[in-house]
Amino acid sequence: MAAMARTVFRKYPFVTNSLIYGSLYVGAEFSQQFLTKRVLADEKKDIDYPTIGRYAVMGTFCYSPAIYTWYKWLDGRYAGSAAKIIVKKLILDQFLLTPFLLVVFYTGMSLMEGKTEKPFQELTEKFVPTFIRSCLFWLPAQTVNFLLVGPRFRVIYVGACSFTWVNILCWIKRQRNPNSDDVQEEKPAVKAQ
Repeated sequence: MAAMARTVFRKYPFVTNSLIYGSLYVGAEFSQQFLTKRVLADEKKDIDYPTIGRYAVMGTFCYSPAIYTWYKWLDGRYAGSAAKIIVKKLILDQFLLTPFLLVVFYTGMSLMEGKTEKPFQELTEKFVPTFIRSCLFWLPAQTVNFLLVGPRFRVIYVGACSFTWVNILCWIKRQRNPNSDDVQEEKPAVKAQ
């Protein structure tokens, strides 16, 4: 079984990486919803499967092809594990790829949620705090990746880390900005005079 898995992985790395990464992305959103709606909630709620579907699209068809192509290029351009190479990879990964992925995430999710009139609103509200958290999470994770993980397993490693990161991202996405149009303000009751 393991030999067959290695053969499939070697023969179809793009498809295998995409399916595994997409599955981890879905698993992260499902676990986030399960915890917030079933375990920690006072009143139990149903799992939101359309949202899980959107995360499946994002993880399988948007993120994994971008990440697969990125690491193939990055490892080809900057081969090795010398400190100087690792620092270059970290800087490029965090300051070129991450902003692109955050734009794809927030605008893509907004469009899939039907927010076509203001698809960039959530991005503008949450980009900076998300990017800061991303630096705190991904810089150490990617240091391990570039030092210890073989190039053909990078997408899977990133997918495994993404399981945790997507839980953080889901939490950030669920936060409402008080200045957002999505938040309905409670209006004080008008007193009869």
